[in-house]
Amino acid sequence: MTTDLPVTDLPPTDHSSLPPVLPRAAHGGPDAQAFTGLDFSVNTNPYGPNPRLIQAVRDADHAHYPDPTYARVRERLAAWHATEPGGVALATGASDLLHRLARAYLGSGDTLLSLYAPFGELARAAALQRASVQVVPALPTTLPARTRLVYVGYPHNPTGHAPTLGELLAAADTCAAAGALLIVDEAYAPFTALPVPPRHPALVRVLSPGKAHGMVGARPAYALAAPPVVAALDNLAPAWHVTAATAAVLAALPHGARFLAETLPRVAAHASELAADLGRLGRTEHAGTPFMTLRVGDAAAVTADLREGGIRVRDCASYGLPDCIRVSTRLPGENAALLRALTARLGRGGRHG
Repeated sequence: MTTDLPVTDLPPTDHSSLPPVLPRAAHGGPDAQAFTGLDFSVNTNPYGPNPRLIQAVRDADHAHYPDPTYARVRERLAAWHATEPGGVALATGASDLLHRLARAYLGSGDTLLSLYAPFGELARAAALQRASVQVVPALPTTLPARTRLVYVGYPHNPTGHAPTLGELLAAADTCAAAGALLIVDEAYAPFTALPVPPRHPALVRVLSPGKAHGMVGARPAYALAAPPVVAALDNLAPAWHVTAATAAVLAALPHGARFLAETLPRVAAHASELAADLGRLGRTEHAGTPFMTLRVGDAAAVTADLREGGIRVRDCASYGLPDCIRVSTRLPGENAALLRALTARLGRGGRHG
């Protein structure tokens, strides 16, 4: 028999052992305020969703729990990437993988090293572990003391910069020598011609294919890593952490390549044209990704003004670029609407080079 104790009789809680309470990381896309206009703040394929993957969602078994080991999904992805199933970790969103990596490998006083500003979710995950984040402009040949994770956007968001394969391999060797892991975030790699990162026991590839397939709402994600790293990630996942629908999308990825072949060249062409047009309004940085940055001066004010007019862009203050906005290409007619709105706004506020 159990007895409920009055609240006043409960033992005291040592809150110092709990993670700190932190604000959510800044993101593009939906928020608590209703928005029904054109959204250029999210980096996703405007031709999506991929019909082949949508069919996989429809065909998924939603009436029963999925296999808790997701063996079939792991086997399909492993065969596709020419690796072993034990080297594949599944997730609902790359954010889940990054939070688990932080929980598995970072502790109080440890360091996360990031090439340029890290993805906000990873920075928040590190802070929850009471670890510090150090941003560097180039991958170092030696790591600061107590560096446990090194993060590289491949390509980086929002700059589009990416290290070479040789630089990645050298960084992985540096991490291995220091007992650290190199996280290579390939969220936007499918939109580019970047080569596949090398296999290395200290390198973790994080893939979130929903962006390229226009299915960010399905949140498909997985990591390719050495089996001990995958085992550490799986240890921190609850049972059935991937829904039947998302698991079906992941299993169908090898059959969804035709959609990418048909649409991604068009996305690249639209992005290149949009970058050229934005370049006439101010300094524009574009490195072949679907997104680009435009220097506008007061990015927060410009973002707010555009939103009032039914257009959403990404304020880059959280990346350390408070004078820039980031936009991701949509279809040509929608891009034209963005250009008209920006021309009117920057025409009032002056051109920013």
